[in-house]
Amino acid sequence: MFSPEVIKKRLNVKPFRPLRIVASEGLSYDIYHPDLVWVGWNDLQIGFAHANHPTIYDQTTRIAMSHVVAIEDIPAKKSSKK
Repeated sequence: MFSPEVIKKRLNVKPFRPLRIVASEGLSYDIYHPDLVWVGWNDLQIGFAHANHPTIYDQTTRIAMSHVVAIEDIPAKKSSKK
């Protein structure tokens, strides 16, 4: 189980690096902007951004802190330029 402090610390890394939050039921949530995750003592609320506004959410979901089983870096996309 991850603590709220550990998750906040990872979200506040400068410069921000996109991350994936993995829940115990196997679902994962890709985070591309730190403002779209709200950290509470018992849960996380994750906002899903609108396509036209990547920092403003359209909808949200909540995950109990006890169900967060992994936090992974999202691999950088390889450039198509050679």
